[in-house]
Amino acid sequence: MGLTAAGAVPALGFAPEAAAAGKDGTVGNGGTVGKGGATVGSGAAADASLVFDPTAYTEQTISIKDTTGTAHSVTYRFFKVASYVAAPVNAAYQSLNVSVPVSIDGTAVDASDAPILFANAVGGYMPSSVANATGISASGMGGGTSRQGLALAAGYVVVEPGARGRSLVDANGTYYGTAPAAIVDLKAAVRYLKFNKGRVPGDVERIVSSGVSAGGALSALLGASGDSPLYDPYLAEIGAADTSDAIFASGDWCPITDLEHADAAYEWCWGANPLASGATVDAPISADLKAQFTAYLAALKLRAKGYGTLTARNLDTYLLETFIQPSATKYLAALTDTARDTYLAANPFITWSVGKATFTWADFLTHVGARKKNAPSFDGFDLSTPECNLFGTGTTKARHFTLYSLRHEAGDSARLDADLPAKLHLMNPMYHLVDKVNPHRAKHWWIRLGTKDSDTSLSVAANLATRLTALGDDVDTAYYWDAGHGADLDPGDFVSWIGEVSGHQGFRSRSGSRGK
Repeated sequence: MGLTAAGAVPALGFAPEAAAAGKDGTVGNGGTVGKGGATVGSGAAADASLVFDPTAYTEQTISIKDTTGTAHSVTYRFFKVASYVAAPVNAAYQSLNVSVPVSIDGTAVDASDAPILFANAVGGYMPSSVANATGISASGMGGGTSRQGLALAAGYVVVEPGARGRSLVDANGTYYGTAPAAIVDLKAAVRYLKFNKGRVPGDVERIVSSGVSAGGALSALLGASGDSPLYDPYLAEIGAADTSDAIFASGDWCPITDLEHADAAYEWCWGANPLASGATVDAPISADLKAQFTAYLAALKLRAKGYGTLTARNLDTYLLETFIQPSATKYLAALTDTARDTYLAANPFITWSVGKATFTWADFLTHVGARKKNAPSFDGFDLSTPECNLFGTGTTKARHFTLYSLRHEAGDSARLDADLPAKLHLMNPMYHLVDKVNPHRAKHWWIRLGTKDSDTSLSVAANLATRLTALGDDVDTAYYWDAGHGADLDPGDFVSWIGEVSGHQGFRSRSGSRGK
C-alpha cells in the first residue's frame, strides 16, 4: 500500500464553497440556530472546526478483490476528520475518516456525485474509534473484502465514523457512552457531512448507512429517526452542525434492536430450544416473557399481504413462508445435484419438491439447535448483560430497562427510572415507524439475518421489514440459510444495490453482479 502526502489538490469534480450553511442558511461568527432555538457553534473558531478541508488528505493505492476474486488496483484519497462536532466529549471516538476513489485499474474516477457508504463498526454497543486508522478498512470477515472495500472499488465515497459506547467512563466514574450517545454521535457525523455539502466529496443526499449487530441496530435507527427533534438537545450539547441528519438508505445486518421487547421476542422464537449445555431455561420465566410477546405483537398491528394481521399464532407461518423456506430453497438450488442430495439426506426434515424447500416451524427450531442466551436474554436479572450497561446512567453502570426484570429483583411496586421511557424511544427504530411515524425516514432498506442466528429473535428483523413494507418503503430483505450472527453472504449485491437505488452507475459492476 503506497502512501503519499498530498500537496496541491487536482480537481475531483467538486467545488469547495466559501462557507457551509445550516438549515436556516446562516453561518458565521454568531453560530447557527438549531431547531428549538439551540445555538450550535459560537464564533469563527467553532464554525471553522466543522469545515471539511478538501486539501488535507494522503493518497494511497490498495489492491481490492471483488466478490469473484478478481483484484483491482484502487487509488484513493484518505481524509481524517479530527472531530465531527464542535464540542466533543472524546474526540478519539467522535471522529471520522473519508475515503474517495480517484482511479480504479488506471481509469480516473470522478466521485463528486457518488453515493456515500456510511459504515459504522459498532459491536455490542461498545465504543468504536477510527482515530488511529491509516487507511480504509478493506478486510472483511473470513478473509474477504469488506463492504467498505467493495464500495470504494465501485467508485463510491466511503465514510467510517467512530462513536461513543456503553463502557466509556471518565475519571469521576461517570459513564458517558450509554444511551443515547452512540446514535447521537452517528447523527452528528451525518450532519457534519451535510453541513459540508459541496466541500466533502460525494452526494450527501445519497448517504447509505451500514452496520452489523448493535451496529445494524444503529444503522436501522439512523434510517428510521432522521431529523427527529427528540435528539436535538443531545446534538446541541456536543456542538453538532445545525442541518439535517436524515439519510437516503439503510443497510442492517442482524440488528440487535427493539430492546425493551427483545426478551419477550426471544422466548417466543427460541423458548423451546435448550442451551448449549443441554439445560433448559426457567420454564415459568420463559412462559411469562412469551406471553408478553403475544400482547406486544397484537399492539403493533402489523399487517402482511396474504396473512392479514400478524399475531403470535400466525407469525411462525409468516416467517417460514416469507423468509426462512425461501432461504433454504435458494441455498439448496445453488448446490450441485450430488451436494443437494447429501444435504437433504442429512436433514430429512426438509421436503424438496418442484425446486422448493418446505418444513415445519418445530422441525426448523430443532435444526437450529441450542439457543445462545438464557432467559431473560437482554435485561438480565443480575444486570450483567450488555444492554443493562447500555441503559446505565451517571456513575451507575447498569440498570434494568424492563418492568419485568426490575420487579423480579425489586418487587412488584418498583418503577423504572423516569428517564428510561424516553431513552428507549431514542434507541428503538420501531418507535419512529409505529408510535410516531417519521416522514423523514430513509425510504430504501437492505435487511439481512442468518437463520441460525440466536443472538436475538428471528422476528425482530422481520417485524422491521414488515412495517417498512407496509409504509411503502423499498425493502430488500433476505435470511441466510444456516448462517449465524454477523453473516454477510452477498456483500457485492449490497454494493450494486446502492448503485441501483441511488441511480449512480460509476464502477459498481466491479464489486460483483447483483443477483436477481
